[in-house]
Amino acid sequence: MGAAGHDYVDAIRREREAVLAYCCSLTEEEWRRPSAAAGWTVQDVVAHLGANARALFGPDGLALMRTDSVERIADAAVEKRRDWTSQKVLEDYARWSSRLAGLARVVAQTPASRLPIPLGELGRYPAGMLLTGAMVFDQHTHLRHDIAPVLDRPVPTSDEARLHVATTWMFAVLSNQLRRNGSQAPAVPIVFELTGIGGGTWGLAADGSLSDDVVGSAAATIIGPVEDFPSWGTRRSSWRDADLTLKGDTDAATAFLDSINIV
Repeated sequence: MGAAGHDYVDAIRREREAVLAYCCSLTEEEWRRPSAAAGWTVQDVVAHLGANARALFGPDGLALMRTDSVERIADAAVEKRRDWTSQKVLEDYARWSSRLAGLARVVAQTPASRLPIPLGELGRYPAGMLLTGAMVFDQHTHLRHDIAPVLDRPVPTSDEARLHVATTWMFAVLSNQLRRNGSQAPAVPIVFELTGIGGGTWGLAADGSLSDDVVGSAAATIIGPVEDFPSWGTRRSSWRDADLTLKGDTDAATAFLDSINIV
């Protein structure tokens, strides 16, 4: 189980099903269409998702643990799959994401779920959270913000658990990024109140660490819909175009929002 009672393992299973259901009927033209992820087609994005799942079962996983650029590793994995057919890409994703979901289920039931695992320059995370949170976030965000926007198809719906798991992972990454690069830390305690299904409250101390203690006494509060966070939090869109309300020290909140770029 994850934060706020959400089942992280079930969330990854349902997000996997959403990707498969959306992609199984794509035409060859849609597979080749440029996605909203710069330099990647829709097929490249799905290849990336499959490569990430497969990496946990081979030497690519060690490369991800040791790299100083997770994005460079991702680009290399996609390049290796550029000459694959769309069917092979989808089958690869289906096979390895299924194995990943099974591994996550097993790990969640053991003490190994708390074992800290490095993810390149993004820092260390408990194994259980890495297997589930990272994958739910990756699939959830790529499907809804990189694939669906470029196709003449409805954007897939989500649910409370998947949105909350993806958002919790994003704050874990953000906190690690801030503590690694102290110059980008907020300098004052800041609270995010993300509203809607899957939303919640996340507090960041002045040094960037996650802290429940700052809730209720933060210098600044940022309020907005949780479903928009994966887009502007990763700079796929501008936070200034999002429906955000800033309270308290708005100068500090504005400067901090300008610095956020969650990988």
